[in-house]
Amino acid sequence: MRLMKMGGRPAGNLPPEMTSLVGRRGELARIRRLCREFRMVTLTGAAGVGKTRLALRAAARMRPAYADGAWYIPLSALDQGALLPYTIAEALPLADRTTRPMMEVLGEYLADRHLLLVLDTCEHLIDDCARTARALLVAAPRLTILATSRRPLDVPDEQALIIEPLPVPDARGEGPQEAVKLLAERAAAVVPGFEVTDGNRHQLVRICRHLEGLPLAIELAAARLPQAGRRRAVRAARRPLRAAGRRRRRSAGSRPALAPGAAHRDRVEPPAVRSGERLLWARASVFAGSFDDRAVIEVCADRLLPADAIPGLLAGLVDKSILIWAPPRAAASATGCWTRSASTAPAGCAPSASRTSCAAATATTTWRWPARATPPGSAPTRSPGTTAPPPSTRTCASPSTSACPPPGDHGALELAAALWFFWYPCGFLREGQHYLERALELDTEASAVRSRALWVCALTLIVQGDADAGMAWATECAGVAEELGDAPAALAAQAMVMAAATIRGDLPLALALADSLVAVHRPEQGLDLPTMLARLGQCHVHTAQGRIEDAIRALEELCAECDEHGERWMRAYADLFRAQAELALGRYEPAQRYARASLELKHRLHDSIGIALALDVLACAAAASGQGEPAARLLGLAQQVWDTIGRAQIGIHEWVEARTRCERQARAAIGDQAYGTAFRTGYDTGLDTGIVQAIDSGTAHR
Repeated sequence: MRLMKMGGRPAGNLPPEMTSLVGRRGELARIRRLCREFRMVTLTGAAGVGKTRLALRAAARMRPAYADGAWYIPLSALDQGALLPYTIAEALPLADRTTRPMMEVLGEYLADRHLLLVLDTCEHLIDDCARTARALLVAAPRLTILATSRRPLDVPDEQALIIEPLPVPDARGEGPQEAVKLLAERAAAVVPGFEVTDGNRHQLVRICRHLEGLPLAIELAAARLPQAGRRRAVRAARRPLRAAGRRRRRSAGSRPALAPGAAHRDRVEPPAVRSGERLLWARASVFAGSFDDRAVIEVCADRLLPADAIPGLLAGLVDKSILIWAPPRAAASATGCWTRSASTAPAGCAPSASRTSCAAATATTTWRWPARATPPGSAPTRSPGTTAPPPSTRTCASPSTSACPPPGDHGALELAAALWFFWYPCGFLREGQHYLERALELDTEASAVRSRALWVCALTLIVQGDADAGMAWATECAGVAEELGDAPAALAAQAMVMAAATIRGDLPLALALADSLVAVHRPEQGLDLPTMLARLGQCHVHTAQGRIEDAIRALEELCAECDEHGERWMRAYADLFRAQAELALGRYEPAQRYARASLELKHRLHDSIGIALALDVLACAAAASGQGEPAARLLGLAQQVWDTIGRAQIGIHEWVEARTRCERQARAAIGDQAYGTAFRTGYDTGLDTGIVQAIDSGTAHR
C-alpha cells in the first residue's frame, strides 16, 4: 500500500525552511551518500552545532528518492520513552484505533513502504530511540532512519557522522568565511541593511572565533549584536553552551542521559529580565510546545501574576528572544501562539498540579464546539489522523502518572479523565488509553474521580472496537458508582455498556439501555454525553430493525438539543445517522445532503471515524442510485482513512454489510476492471482534495 501524494509531490511533513542554510555542502553530500548505502544514519555533535537544520535540509533534498516521502519526528518535547511509538504514528498519516501494541501497528504500517524517518533530538531518550529504531528497521526493510543526537544510538550498522562547527577565519580574517556570512545574514534579519564592511569585519571575525563557529551561538549573538557590544553579545551567546554541558544525570540504563530540560533546550538568561517576566517565564515552562494567551492566563495567573499583566509580560519576553510569537495563521488560536526560543525557564515557580488540572477541567467545557471552531489541540490546516497532541498535554499528564500518588491525591485520574474530549473526538484514543490505564493502576481508591476515569477508559476502548475490554471497565465503573452513590457516573457506565452491546450485535440490550438513559434525562440538565450517545444508539437500532420513522424522531430530538446549545460535534454524528436512515428509505438525495453536512464538520474536527463513515454513506448512496464510478472513487477515498484507523466500520455488523453491498452494486454497474480503476483513483487522491470534492454537491453524480 502506498502513501497518498500531496499535491503531486512526494508525501511527507517536513517543515518549511524559514532561513537560509549557510555552508554545509560537504556535509549534505556525505549525508546523502550514507543514506543511500546504509539504513541508519545519525548526525552527532555538540549542542548548537546545527544537527537538526542539517538533517531537515538533507531530508528535503532526498525526499524525491523515497516513494512514500520523508517524515519529521521532533522529540525534544517528549519526556517519556513509552510514548515514542505514538509520537511516530501521529506524525505519519496513521491514527490507529485498534488495541494492538503501537509498535506492532507501526511495524505493519511501514513494512512495505519506502520512506525516510527523521528522528530529531534523541539524546534524552537514547535507549528508547535505539530500541524503537532497531525494531522498525527489522520490520520495514525499505525504511531509512536519519537521526540527530549528541551521541550515537548504537544500532546495528548505524553510521554516525560527526557535525563540526562552521569553519572560522584566522585572526587576520583570512580563510573560510561561512561563520562570518552566517553572522552577517542573521544580523541583517534583525537590522535591515546590515552588511559586512571594512569597519566592522574585524569585530565580526572576532565574534565568530570566540564562538568557535557554533551556528546556534552565532545566531544568538547576531540577534543581540545591533543592541549590544561585542563582549556582551559573545557572553550571552556562549552561556547556553557552558550550561548545557553541566546539567547531566545518569539514567536507569548503562548510558549517560541528559536531564529532560537540558536535552532539548539550552539555557539562556538574557540580562535585564524583570521579576514579573522571570516569574511568568518559570511558570510557562509547564508548556512543552506552543501555547496561546488564554492558556497562559488560565495556568499562570494568580495574585502574584494578575491576568491583565500577562500580555505585557509576554511581550517583554518576546523582546528578549525568550519567547517567539507565531501569527494566527500558523496557530490554532485566533490570537496567535507563543513558543520558547532556545531557552529554558529559571528553576522553581512552576505552576502547581492543581492549577494545571483546573485548566484541563475548564477545557472540558469547550467540547461543545461552534460550527466555525476547531477542537482544542487541533490545527485547522492538517489532515485527519495527522494532528498531534500538543506537547503540553503530554507534559501535564506525564508527571502525574510517574509515581504512586499520596492518599487522597487523584490528580492523575482527574487530568486524564478531564481530557476525554481530546482522546475521543480528536482521535488519540490509544494515547488516552495509555494515560488512563496507568493512572487507574496507580490510584485504586474508590472515588468519584476514579469512577469518571473508568468510564472514560471504557469509552476509549469501545470506540477502538474492543467491546469486551470496554465492557469490563464499564462494569467496574458501575460498581464504584453504586458504592459511592455517584449517579452521573452510573449513567455514563450504562452508556458505555450500551455502546459495547451495539458493537457485539446485541441490539435488544442496546435499545433497552438507550431507552432507559433517555427516559431519565431532563431538559433542564442540559447536554450530557450519555444521553446523546443513547439517542444515537436508539437511531442505530431502529434503523437496523427497519423502524426508520422512530430513528428519525430520535435524531430530530438530538438535533434540537444540540442546536439549542450550539453543539456541533455530536450534531454532525446526528446528520450522519440521519443520512443512513434516509438511505434505508431509498431517499438518496437527502442521504447525500446529510452525509456531506456531517463530512464537512468531521473534516474540520479531524474526527477520522466520522470522516470515514460519511464517505461510506456517500458511496452507498451513489451506488444505490446507479452511480458506480463515483461510488468506487468514494470507497477508495474512505479506505485511505479506514487504513489509518484499523478495524473498518469499528466492526459494527450493519455498517460492514452496508459497505459490502455498496461495493457489490458498484461492480455490477461498471464492471470489475472499471471499478478497480476508480477505486485506485480515489485511494491515490490527496485526502483533503478528495474530501473537498466529496463535499461538493455534484460529486456523487459525476
